Amino acid sequence: MKFYKKIATLLILLMTTVSLAQNNMVHDPVVIKQKDTYYLYCTGKGISVLSSKDLKNWQPEPSIFKEKPQWVDAVVPNFDNHIWAPDISFHNNTYYLYYSVSAFAKNTSAIGIATNTTLNPKDPAYKWIDHGIVIQSQPNRDMWNAIDPNLVFDDSNTPWLTFGSFWEGLKMVKLTTDLKSIANPQEWHTIAKRKRSFDLPDTDPGDAALEAPFIFKKKGYYYLFLSWDLCCRGDKSTYKVVVGRSKNPTGPYVDKTGKSLNEGGGSLVVEGDENYFGVGHNSVYTFDNKDYIFYHGYEKKSNGAPKLIIKELLWDTENWPSLK
Repeated sequence: MKFYKKIATLLILLMTTVSLAQNNMVHDPVVIKQKDTYYLYCTGKGISVLSSKDLKNWQPEPSIFKEKPQWVDAVVPNFDNHIWAPDISFHNNTYYLYYSVSAFAKNTSAIGIATNTTLNPKDPAYKWIDHGIVIQSQPNRDMWNAIDPNLVFDDSNTPWLTFGSFWEGLKMVKLTTDLKSIANPQEWHTIAKRKRSFDLPDTDPGDAALEAPFIFKKKGYYYLFLSWDLCCRGDKSTYKVVVGRSKNPTGPYVDKTGKSLNEGGGSLVVEGDENYFGVGHNSVYTFDNKDYIFYHGYEKKSNGAPKLIIKELLWDTENWPSLK
């Protein structure tokens, strides 16, 4: 009986994954290209994975973690292996995949790291190795939330990890050269924040709604894309993407008007429209000499289901981005 239950469970997971690929149902997408194949990683059981040759037709691939990492239950009790908001990078011939585990609407959270030497599941060398916690946040100790990681290198090749949501803003911390832990002496920065009501308890995420930082370097600037307002609420989602920029990865970041992102600044990139209730949690890359922004939108015709959206980015004469 256990065998047949296991087979049934596997069939359900397979059908769900195929459905996600066919309908481009994706949440928090990040993308990387290896040889002629694009690999997309997103929120899902064990981290969902899709692949494509053309950025249009996506095929399901095996999830990263068939079983949740062993350390997770000590951070989030009874965690169900639904892992959030991965980030993928290639550095020194190794792929680094950061990911988030959290209790929803709490900063009972941690960012973990796994590595691989290839992204192709058919390659004999394919094996994800988990290295455990990089950063952890705890209620009543931290006024920030260890989710939504994004790795960036400065001009000196120093690694920085930006992350966060709500509470007192988006944070950035210097990493060790192996990218697996916080460097000492520790160096922290707040790179974006919005006004939070002062009378809320520390355990409350608050009303300063921002999250999902992603930094993209171009034309001598570091562009900080981030999401404002509310995700994950179907037809009540109000997500939108804003941007600021700085000459330094640690900031200060300002918007088109010169307003600091640490004072609530941010220039609108994209928001909900006649097709989507809200859009957000983006990533930005250059592929084949074109800049692309990837994000998800809560589609109106699908009752607010999160759908993958890919747009080419254009840059105006002042080097600010907009959607083509």
